[in-house]
Amino acid sequence: DMGDDTAAAASSWADLEWELNRIAARALLPPSAVGATGNANSADLMMGLNTFFVSLTFPKVEDATPYIEQMCQDVDSMEYRVDLLDAAKEYSKGESSSDEGSDDPRFDILYQQQRLRALCRPHSQRAPGLPFAGTTIIDDALPIVYTVRTANQAGTWPDDEEGIKKMFDLLELGLRSATEVLDVESAWDPQLTDKLLHQSQSRYTSLILGSHHVVGTQVSMDDAVNLYLQCGIQGRAHGTKVVLSILSNENNDDALAYEASLAAARLQDPELPNISLILGEIGSYSRILNPRFTPVTHECLPSVAAPGQLTAAEIMAGKLLMKRLAVQRYGILGHNIAYSVSPEMQGSAFAAVKLPHTYTRCDVETVEEFVEGPIWNDDDFGGCSVTIPHKQNIIPHLDVLTDAAREIGSVNTVIVKKDKKGTRVLIGDNTDWKGMYNPLQRLVGDDVAKGKKEGGGKQYALILGGGGTARAAAFTAAKLGLERIYWNRTPEKAADLAKEFGGIVAGNLGNNAEVEDSLGAILAKEEGTVKVVISTLPKAAEFTLPEWMLADAASLPVVLDVNYKPYNTPLLLQVVEKGCNVVRGSEMLWEQGVGQFELWTGRTAPYGVMKKVVLENCLPGEEEEK
Repeated sequence: DMGDDTAAAASSWADLEWELNRIAARALLPPSAVGATGNANSADLMMGLNTFFVSLTFPKVEDATPYIEQMCQDVDSMEYRVDLLDAAKEYSKGESSSDEGSDDPRFDILYQQQRLRALCRPHSQRAPGLPFAGTTIIDDALPIVYTVRTANQAGTWPDDEEGIKKMFDLLELGLRSATEVLDVESAWDPQLTDKLLHQSQSRYTSLILGSHHVVGTQVSMDDAVNLYLQCGIQGRAHGTKVVLSILSNENNDDALAYEASLAAARLQDPELPNISLILGEIGSYSRILNPRFTPVTHECLPSVAAPGQLTAAEIMAGKLLMKRLAVQRYGILGHNIAYSVSPEMQGSAFAAVKLPHTYTRCDVETVEEFVEGPIWNDDDFGGCSVTIPHKQNIIPHLDVLTDAAREIGSVNTVIVKKDKKGTRVLIGDNTDWKGMYNPLQRLVGDDVAKGKKEGGGKQYALILGGGGTARAAAFTAAKLGLERIYWNRTPEKAADLAKEFGGIVAGNLGNNAEVEDSLGAILAKEEGTVKVVISTLPKAAEFTLPEWMLADAASLPVVLDVNYKPYNTPLLLQVVEKGCNVVRGSEMLWEQGVGQFELWTGRTAPYGVMKKVVLENCLPGEEEEK
């Protein structure tokens, strides 16, 4: 049928365009430093707590089609086992893949990886956000772990000299395909390993997972610890994976890999995400002990990838039963917050990644009511969001402030940790600034950097308002490399911001050169331009910019309004009509919420799920549009 052929061709082209965008987005990421934390490409989140990947064992990716949707509900990454592919076996033997119309089976290996991504895309609810040009975030790229497992290491790839050389060729192919995680066995040729990792560090952004499997023999604790250090590959691996064998379980030896990982962590500098497993049915418990990035099977699959593998659901149930995972209580602390979307956003995020936590509204007039109440004092209190009017009043009740919270002088996130003695530590952080910074950086970051390089006049952020969110805005502007101008109807508050964060106070927003503290006079004196406007004014202010600021179509500012209800404030309606790029309060909301989720859970956030919930709650209905 010609219509079916046309639709299939269009779908294929759409998949190819998406894949090219994904590769470009990965290429534009900053390289991930070993030990880096909390960014879009850091191993501590990608290989985070209570994350799972399923090992695909099919000779052709298309064979997995009936199972993809169900698997994507329960795992955070797909392991692409290259050594098990028919095309890889042909490459190993030096044969061509004639049925694919190519003389080199490596084309088929790349194509099948692309097909795997296309099959996962409609179902990748657990995927993290991947920033791409301008305002775009790719939120349907489920990460892939690219693995060529050798026969020596519980796989099938030939481990003779020629086989190892070809294995490194295939690993380089994985780098070139912009895989998120590249599994590199640590036992092979140091020169070939060095060459591969040099390429990785200088040209690519893949995370390196150094691995080693001990098959058929039991090693000592000291040897196990040394294997973790070996898997660090001279400080170039972002994470390590050690899989051991035990001969019996008389002395709780199924905890050997886990205990060795803890001992190794004390010797690593920086500490790495360590994955610890025991092979076989005898090692099933090790998969419950392992805290992060556990390989799993799935209920829907016809067979398991390895004896002893459990499903993600079985592991999570085991963790709960054995009290290795607590059902934690979270909430949003504020007053008059019936409008807040955070409970729906964070609750949906927990549900999407199958975490059993709860998130509720905590609407109180004073911080003391909350701090003296049952949630704050519950052993299972995991943390909270903090909103108006409590962002500063919560600070005296916290044990530690992060650098950002201290500099901003405002807390929107409380995180609960345990110290080495098991004592609760309350940490105050601020993700409001990240909610502003991330979208603004995507829109103006390159322009600001270019302007600084070329010299010329100063580049400003105009910050409207004087409360706690304005403080986060000032911090954000400084991080973007912009000078600050403040305006508020209460000039004293604007002056306080200028004193604390640096910058100039505008007495008014007029363009009168004769009035020294008018915005126009300040810009003229400094030969400056306003690159960004951040409005933290309440929606009731119904604020709009003076028309002179929007008169020059060639130098329109990017405008961020922190209000997310209504979706279209008078300010946003005004500047959109003039052609400005805008960041809505709804985008800031889910961006800062993603930051909170990752701080609480130690794993990647389901970006698309959180964005979808916010938009469903914030987009104007038909009546509002009218």
